[in-house]
Amino acid sequence: MAEKRDLVIIGGGPGGYVAALRAAQLKKKVALIEEDRIGGTCMNYGCIPTKYLLHQTRLLVELRANPAIEGFSNSPGLRWPIVQAGKRKTVDRLVRGTEFLLQRNGVEIIRGKGRLKDERHVLCSGETEREFETERIILAMGSRSADLPLLKADGKNIITHMEALELECRPSSMMVVGAGAVGLEIGTIFSRLGTEVTVLEIMPTILPGMDRQSASRLERLLKKQGLKIFTEMEIREWKNEDGRVRLLGICRKTNAPFEFSAEKVLLSAGRRPNSGVLQDGFSGLLDSKGFVRVNRRLETEIPGIYALGDLIGGKLLAHKAMHEGVVAAENSAGAATEMDDQALPMAVFTEPEFASVGWTEEEARARGIQVKVGLFLLQANGRAVTLDSTEGMVKIIASADDRVVGAHLIAPFASEIIPELTLAVRRGLSLSEISSTIHIHPTVSEALAEASLKARGMALHAVNEVFI
Repeated sequence: MAEKRDLVIIGGGPGGYVAALRAAQLKKKVALIEEDRIGGTCMNYGCIPTKYLLHQTRLLVELRANPAIEGFSNSPGLRWPIVQAGKRKTVDRLVRGTEFLLQRNGVEIIRGKGRLKDERHVLCSGETEREFETERIILAMGSRSADLPLLKADGKNIITHMEALELECRPSSMMVVGAGAVGLEIGTIFSRLGTEVTVLEIMPTILPGMDRQSASRLERLLKKQGLKIFTEMEIREWKNEDGRVRLLGICRKTNAPFEFSAEKVLLSAGRRPNSGVLQDGFSGLLDSKGFVRVNRRLETEIPGIYALGDLIGGKLLAHKAMHEGVVAAENSAGAATEMDDQALPMAVFTEPEFASVGWTEEEARARGIQVKVGLFLLQANGRAVTLDSTEGMVKIIASADDRVVGAHLIAPFASEIIPELTLAVRRGLSLSEISSTIHIHPTVSEALAEASLKARGMALHAVNEVFI
């Protein structure tokens, strides 16, 4: 006999567990089905472990590079088994904390694989078979690393981010296929450890779709740090020879052939939705790429069935999925909240960090907007100077009436600073509202005020091209 629940959620990643918590706060009886660990790829195999390893390797680089530190008889190194143990401890702590919150709020966590039986029934295959009857369903199954037509992960020589983060020792060389956030962050980790890292990107710049000026500047900085980055590289063939992988292809920019080889190849050229469970009887919910189609309230074509996160496409970001979890849960309880992705921030945790929100300069101009651009270099920012990190920049895009429509940062703590500009884009704040807000001195965030002033020809700590 089917068990009755107010809401059944399939998938316990960031969007799924947040949806469960919000629905529980709304006094709904919730069942959360997850076949792996709560937190999904983000918490267990992606965002959290990557940031832990980035922190540890950054400390190593800073120790090695700081001329004021003495006392090391040899160059310091990382005890990798201890680092990996610390990573797992950090992940376990966050997973246990999330599970505690779910259980404390009355959410039933069910270990197993969920699938739709029909529009109002969910089957769960686990240690025992269970069936749930519900008026509301949220699909939150997430995504997985994508293979290339000619290059597929084997878990050994050709790996995804999941295997890369679990390597017991650093490889001597690594090719990273794809210069998005995942590829650049993992490439940075292993480059800091001494691995020879080569990044191959098929598009003209790293971070495709981001502000071109910012992406080009970050590319130069990463190359100075030791990453070998090649863009417009089309892979046409691969070979596995003597424990090394060879990639062969054509550079679209020069039409010249290329050939690289490495001990490991990291596939980071996109992700695929975990929508296979919907193929049987529910394929009509999917678009041509396998993503679930939803309206702005995150509801599918079937009333009462919602979907969120990587499963519905767009920018595949954990914080986007979390926000969608709140929206989907509230709408399943009777609200009519709509998603607005215009003010969706993103960040790449390289050194310095890159963060962005809203439209790029190219996107704004393509929409016919007469833009004002405020570009402030961190060479004149006191905190950046004290941090010995002055090669970054803050770029703010505004419309003719001074409303902020986009912002792009290369800076220390960029991921922590971007929320101010996210709010500005979301609320349509003006350049003067940013510049007249008092920012603590000395902080990197002062550069936001300066960039806002620069867009109006009124910068205080930079030369202005125009004067008002």
